[in-house]
Amino acid sequence: MRGTRTIAALVALVSARAVNAATAYVVVALCDNEHQGIVPVPKALGDGTNPSTNLYWGAAFGVRTYLSKARHWQRQKDSGVLPEGVLERIVVTTRVPRAVGDVEVKVVADAWDGRRMKDAVAWFLEAAAGRRADEAHVVAFVGHNGLMDFEAPAFRAGEAEPARAAIVLACASRPYFSDLLKRAGARPLLLTSGLMAPEAYTLDAGLRAWFATGDVAQVHDAAAAAYHRYQRCGLTASRRLFVVPVD
Repeated sequence: MRGTRTIAALVALVSARAVNAATAYVVVALCDNEHQGIVPVPKALGDGTNPSTNLYWGAAFGVRTYLSKARHWQRQKDSGVLPEGVLERIVVTTRVPRAVGDVEVKVVADAWDGRRMKDAVAWFLEAAAGRRADEAHVVAFVGHNGLMDFEAPAFRAGEAEPARAAIVLACASRPYFSDLLKRAGARPLLLTSGLMAPEAYTLDAGLRAWFATGDVAQVHDAAAAAYHRYQRCGLTASRRLFVVPVD
């Protein structure tokens, strides 16, 4: 049925679609003090036009910096054309061990101009529907939850196949994105129940756990453990923050 997905289908994604290689596509909405409804951060971190210093991209735990420096990821060159509104792209790869054989994981992450949050959300939803990143096994959004500030963009429903999962690392993403992801035909894999810091260590842990195990509970545990490690918020609180999808 269109727009539906079972956990069993997602496990099949790992064991069938991603036999030797898997891809994740990540939309990163740069933090922007002026154009987003956020508690202001220091100027350099909250300049949505400067990826190099931005909280969610160039800062210590931003997607570009963190993935570029992590030992298990290797930076790759990319010659693709950037979508309008994307200021920078990073491509990294790693090998993830699995019981049925290692899988080569490729992550493509785009840094969206913080002034163009609506465009970033719309692009993510299209990717979730399989129309912007048709080879991606997982699509992810990282940044401020723009749907707290504006209505969700209209988009055409996606098809259930090929199977794909979705991660939204933004404050309280479950109530805002769950129905939209179902409409897109993507299965919510990791959402949040409250306020959070959408930094790259959670994305890293969740993706590697998913492609290693195909087990949504282990994805949840890995994300919660990583978040607690860096935020020192208590493992119990961290586990409550991340939502386990259910059929």
